[in-house]
Amino acid sequence: MRDVRDELVARLAEAGVPDPEVDAELLIGHVLGLSRGGVQARLVIGGAFTAEDAAELASLAARRARREPLQHLTGRAAFRSLELAVGPGVFVPRPETEGVAQIGIDALRADADPQPIGIDLGSGSGAIALALATEVPHARVWAVENSPEAFPWTRRNVEEVAAPNLELVFGDLATALPELDGRVSVIVSNPPYIPLGAIPRDPEVRLYDPERALYGGADGLDVVRVLSQRALVLLRPGGLLVIEHGEAQSADIAALLAADGWRAIAHHRDLTGRDRATTALR
Repeated sequence: MRDVRDELVARLAEAGVPDPEVDAELLIGHVLGLSRGGVQARLVIGGAFTAEDAAELASLAARRARREPLQHLTGRAAFRSLELAVGPGVFVPRPETEGVAQIGIDALRADADPQPIGIDLGSGSGAIALALATEVPHARVWAVENSPEAFPWTRRNVEEVAAPNLELVFGDLATALPELDGRVSVIVSNPPYIPLGAIPRDPEVRLYDPERALYGGADGLDVVRVLSQRALVLLRPGGLLVIEHGEAQSADIAALLAADGWRAIAHHRDLTGRDRATTALR
């Protein structure tokens, strides 16, 4: 097993995979039904693959070497305390979005309403909405998604997690949930924000993430403009808007929000020190 693991690490490293050791052990774990820690323990005590397991691993290794996302190969993506189903057609949630979700979670927890309302606009896999619902169980949460390709994944994750305080809606964020106008405490969104001319460098993103989840028009802010206008109507006075964005977009988003009449605009950095989210009060 150790020989196979080392060969797999070398192959993935040669293909430019960013974390070949991690991916190799996660692929082995997927084939054997083990956690990464379980794989590492097996490497210490010794073990071998069956011919069937070796063939499956070889197939997965070839796909990962072509830079197909690890999450597409395993069918799962970790997000905070959740493990979500993902695959072609849905954006794979990123670690930096966990911090964006935390802002929304903290705001819902601090709200004086016994049942504060939170919305995830453009929910994709459902990651943000499910984090809000499971970590703030007294809140009422809505997930809104309008992509026919992504929505089956949203629905699958909502059904798997089965949070009783979460409702899923297929709809456009520009017009979503009119019955909640003026009543919402927190809106969190990770909209498409990459400018059309800024093609992502990572093949996993460029080749496999859905374009409608990546690109936000010429300057990347087309959906943010719509989001700002809709959130102004949905949120109650004092309600919080949380928007994830690229590190170079803070100033433009602040100007956009200020022009729309938002208050207390602030920027928040991720764990790498890059601007990752902007918040504003209704």
